[in-house]
Amino acid sequence: MDRRRFCAGAAAVMAFAPLPAAARTAFRMQDHTVERLAAVGADVPAFVGAYVSGFRPSTKIWGYEDGVIWSGLLALYDATGDRAFLKVVLEHMQTRVAADGRLPHFQPVPHNIDMIRAGSILLPLFRETGEVRYRKAMDTQFAPLRFHPRTRSGSYWHKGRYPWQVWLDGLYMGQPFQLDYARVTGEAALFADTLQQIRTVEKVMRQPGTGLYYHGWDESRQQRWAQPDTGLSPNIWGRGMGWWLCALVDCYEASEGFDPQGRAEIGRITRAALEAMLAVRSRDGLWYQVVDQGGRDGNYEEASASLMASYALLKAARLGVADTRAAGMESLAACVGRFLGPDALNGICRVAGLGGTPYRDGSYEYYLSEKVVANDPKGVGPLFMSLGEALRLEVG
Repeated sequence: MDRRRFCAGAAAVMAFAPLPAAARTAFRMQDHTVERLAAVGADVPAFVGAYVSGFRPSTKIWGYEDGVIWSGLLALYDATGDRAFLKVVLEHMQTRVAADGRLPHFQPVPHNIDMIRAGSILLPLFRETGEVRYRKAMDTQFAPLRFHPRTRSGSYWHKGRYPWQVWLDGLYMGQPFQLDYARVTGEAALFADTLQQIRTVEKVMRQPGTGLYYHGWDESRQQRWAQPDTGLSPNIWGRGMGWWLCALVDCYEASEGFDPQGRAEIGRITRAALEAMLAVRSRDGLWYQVVDQGGRDGNYEEASASLMASYALLKAARLGVADTRAAGMESLAACVGRFLGPDALNGICRVAGLGGTPYRDGSYEYYLSEKVVANDPKGVGPLFMSLGEALRLEVG
């Protein structure tokens, strides 16, 4: 969060004390926020207003889909100073973060890296409000990671029911929060661990030649989707690359103050991944569901992958990692022009994965078989995050 708006002391805690669970305030953006969003696209303010006004958590658990929406709202607050965005998140936290730091909706067992993602809002909220419950909740959120199963190479399993597997999604779900926790505890070993897990993905999952990354890796090579010689899944999924890029830029930002050489290495990996992604961008400035096979029959430009890539390009530019401001702005504009209307963000792959029941084999045909929907949080959250970055660059 912007340090200029950091609140501390008893007065700040009283000002942000939890409201009664039933209390809800109407969502209304300030006029200057509406004007700035309209500069990105005419339908942007209407969509943001309608979506946030109607937003309710998608599940009863402390899940990653709600987490990306909350992160997006905080990004818009950071960029605009408009407290309407912050109030929405704080109201949701009334029943989700207890005074003693418990997370009543958090279900850490069975081991599931997805359940860590929402914790990335805790440090920003602690710094913004001064409420100790958010700091205590970080302990609650991190505790299961100390016992999370790992591959022999040291990376977190994606889930307990997906043993020995690393998916690109999981790096975004777990590593930015792990670095937030390292920042508040001073545990430099956690930075080293994150760096090692990023290095492992680059070493094992990066496709030679293109620099793109396969969706998943089964270290045990037991899954039907895993190539026998490498353990890698057979294709490069758009949103998988999107999650990876988001993980890299968020980890780079969160790694400030740790080993400079290690941080520089994250920057190098980020630049290379962004360059690889730009090489397969469509003529319209978007990215395909299977990103490296844009001309193949049935493939389509997909909203969430395109918005995640836009976010990463814009954030990398703001952080000084890469000269990608123009590319990010162009792709965000292309996303808004193609997918966004006043009441819907279209073109979002609802879900995709590997294994499970029914079995997902990672084939080209599989990725194209998943349903395409509107207003899914996995697209809307990255839209909000991208808007936040674009507005911050506009001011800068």
